[in-house]
Amino acid sequence: MPRENYNDLIAFITVARERSFTRAASLLGVSQSALSHSLRAFENRLGVRLLARTTRSVSPTDAGERLLRSVAPQIEEIEVELATVREQQDKPAGSLRITTAEHAAETILWPKLKHVLPAHPEIKIEVCIDYGLTDIVTDRFDAGIRLGHQVAKGMTGVRISPDIFGAVVGSPEYFELHAKPRAPRDLTRQNCINLRLPTSGGLYPWEFEKDGKKLNVRVEGQLTLNNLSQILSAALAGLGLCFLPEDMVRPHIEAGRLMQVLKTWSPKFPGYHLYYPSRRHSSLPLALLADALRHRK
Repeated sequence: MPRENYNDLIAFITVARERSFTRAASLLGVSQSALSHSLRAFENRLGVRLLARTTRSVSPTDAGERLLRSVAPQIEEIEVELATVREQQDKPAGSLRITTAEHAAETILWPKLKHVLPAHPEIKIEVCIDYGLTDIVTDRFDAGIRLGHQVAKGMTGVRISPDIFGAVVGSPEYFELHAKPRAPRDLTRQNCINLRLPTSGGLYPWEFEKDGKKLNVRVEGQLTLNNLSQILSAALAGLGLCFLPEDMVRPHIEAGRLMQVLKTWSPKFPGYHLYYPSRRHSSLPLALLADALRHRK
């Protein structure tokens, strides 16, 4: 393939994914006009329109979508192999993009990275906090961290935490005004703090389990938030009951700032896993991170 065609493919893939000449030009380090001109010339050589342009947006045509689906994975494979070649040295080097939920970042990632990063200054890590079930291939992440049952099929997974328990808690001030729930159904009469999910826009249903019986309860209350730290702060302020990972609220329970209820219904979730496409197994920085995060009983 002529070198200019390879460069044009990279440019096309970037514009098609970003849906913007401005953002794509910034990522590629070229001017917007030069990028637009080169893609016009590429389309003329192919004899087909790859991008539909308007004054406000740009998107792939049917031919462009077909080319994107067929060529982009192959380009990524080439980039992975080139990165692997660059990494074949005494010290691991390179960049990693990771998507994770806040709780996993706070309890697992930060404590481990404070040892990994100083020891390997040539490794750079970008972490994106996201409660959604991100498609790490489509969004070009090197790896993700999610609970075991949320890991997509076909991914390589490494367990990085023990099982996680959920807990319903409220402040002593809250329980001065409200009776303690004795069963999950009693939550319908409580002021509960909801978590808004980014993927569907819906509210997270509180999950319970007892004697092998699982139960989901859709709670109601005055507050809806999209961040676990905010929910914890609101519960500490006496604004309602909340459902959070048990290890996140344990220090506050022990200090008397929060009280746990429905403990016999506390659900158990599979521990967090670091997961990534199998083709990334040869990345030295990723292998180093996976080994550092690996859960060891």
